[in-house]
Amino acid sequence: MNQTVKELSSFLSTPKKIIITMHRDPDADALGSSLGWASYLIKKGHDVTVISPTDYTANLRWLDGIDHVLVYERSSDQGKCKKKIELADLICCLDFSALSRLKDLGKVVQEAAAIKLMIDHHLEPEHFAKWMIWDTNAAATAQLVYALIKEIEGDLPTREIFDIPLAESLYAGIMTDTGSFRHANVTPDVHLAVADLMLTGFDSSRVHRLIYDNAPLSRLQFLGYVLSQKLTVLPEFRTSYMVLTEAELQKFNSSTGETEGIVNYGLQVENVVMSAMFIERKGEVKISFRSVGSFSVRDLASSHFNGGGHKNASGGRSEQSVNETVAYFLSVLPQYQQALLSVD
Repeated sequence: MNQTVKELSSFLSTPKKIIITMHRDPDADALGSSLGWASYLIKKGHDVTVISPTDYTANLRWLDGIDHVLVYERSSDQGKCKKKIELADLICCLDFSALSRLKDLGKVVQEAAAIKLMIDHHLEPEHFAKWMIWDTNAAATAQLVYALIKEIEGDLPTREIFDIPLAESLYAGIMTDTGSFRHANVTPDVHLAVADLMLTGFDSSRVHRLIYDNAPLSRLQFLGYVLSQKLTVLPEFRTSYMVLTEAELQKFNSSTGETEGIVNYGLQVENVVMSAMFIERKGEVKISFRSVGSFSVRDLASSHFNGGGHKNASGGRSEQSVNETVAYFLSVLPQYQQALLSVD
């Protein structure tokens, strides 16, 4: 057991008041790893509260424990969140490496007296936490939570450590962050972790179905519109991009999370190695980037769009108008043309 895990394990040997939080607009890894970690800590006798900075998508509402998640941006929850954080002994920060990823909750967490623990796999972390379980080679934060629990529990058999709801939460995080095990971040350790979790007996096909095959008809109609009317391909840059305005989102009654994953469709176009999606919402433009092979969208996002993430999956934001943001994106593409054309 490494020193960080030793110290954390010793700290957790007596009941504590614990907060678990995740990045804004949480995906299945952020929520799955948080709820899985919470489930484990509750079983160990701790008083645990999970707080999301913003609301989560409908296809994740089946996760065990999600009914007890507080959402900081909800006015009805904000006071409770602040009080819980004020009284906390430990704040666990999962699936993000910079407090700015918490939106308005970031300042509250930063100023809290509680000890901070970071569990994350993103590059260039801020050093705001006393303890860091951090590994960029991990495919998902849920994989790190799995490994942490296993290290704390030592030789205890899997079925005595994990129950089905806990295993499902961690599996959801690993499955989605690996693109259903098709991305380059899939390693032997990923498959071994999943195989071990599956010893609990949960139905992996059910988890996949609840996340990916559980959309309202309106979402599929919205997807059809985006792919038929909003997808632009630039062969000279091996790039595709999509732009969605706030008016279009309102026209289709698009709720939080309904745009999740659409950017990946751009990579299905023949010879495309980078896909970008620009979404105008609430006075800002949210940008998602995806790539394949050696091209790093993280470098592009961090250099030009106040963003970051992983080499092949990153995001950014812009306070300019959506048209200005897209125009700027197109203006910087020539800088990356050689790198884009050289991807195998």
